[in-house]
Amino acid sequence: MLQILGFTENNIIATKAEDNLTETDIQKIHPLIHNIVNSGQKVRWYFEMENFSGWKFNAFWKDSKMDMSHADDYEKIAMVGDKKWQNWITQFMKPFTNAEIKYFDLKEKEEAKEWIGQ
Repeated sequence: MLQILGFTENNIIATKAEDNLTETDIQKIHPLIHNIVNSGQKVRWYFEMENFSGWKFNAFWKDSKMDMSHADDYEKIAMVGDKKWQNWITQFMKPFTNAEIKYFDLKEKEEAKEWIGQ
């Protein structure tokens, strides 16, 4: 499940992922990305993962395709989680975008929110 968080505004998309993400979850943020890009700004994405176990395969494929098509539209991505593989995914993403990507532990989520807003 993907929840849109309250501090989604201007060019910041703030989400919280729990359990498994589905294709429907991925489709929730696509219009937000387009609104930001169409306004001439770059996307700053705060992606919090709590009790997150990953993507269902079709959602992973859809998410990968969307991320690749918007690779130049991101300015910053804050990945916030509590598992080693989540940090690994953050490192894996870096060559595929010009965005500044940083991993934060869940206990550092306030720092991550501050960083994404700077």
